[in-house]
Amino acid sequence: MSIKIGINGFGRIGRLVFRAGLTRPDVEFVGINDPGMTPDYMAYMLRYDTIHGRFNGTIEYDENSITVNGHKVMVYAKMNPSEIPWGEIGAEYVVESTGLFLTKEKAQGHIDAGAKKVIMSSPSKDDTPMFVCSVNL
Repeated sequence: MSIKIGINGFGRIGRLVFRAGLTRPDVEFVGINDPGMTPDYMAYMLRYDTIHGRFNGTIEYDENSITVNGHKVMVYAKMNPSEIPWGEIGAEYVVESTGLFLTKEKAQGHIDAGAKKVIMSSPSKDDTPMFVCSVNL
């Protein structure tokens, strides 16, 4: 059984999380939200990375999704996390990589939309616990 993940923000961090997750058989990406990107631009940015090189796999897209190595991932362009249908697509965890929703109150929108947990890729701006591997985890 795989862990179903959604990504909010498909910039540098979101794309690196996606690439890293593709190497694991126990991870399945079910959705990506980024109001500043169209599916064709997401595919382009995932395919070409100036540091990590060209993506070694297949990437296709249509108006509502990108398909990576044969696996379809739904794409959304919502500004408000509570409008992203995480529950409908089965996202258990959401990686918050926009840098915008870094308090419990703001990240709650992902939970309200159906996610079970939110992983912030930046330091929180309130008392949300931070975990750093090899430091406190």
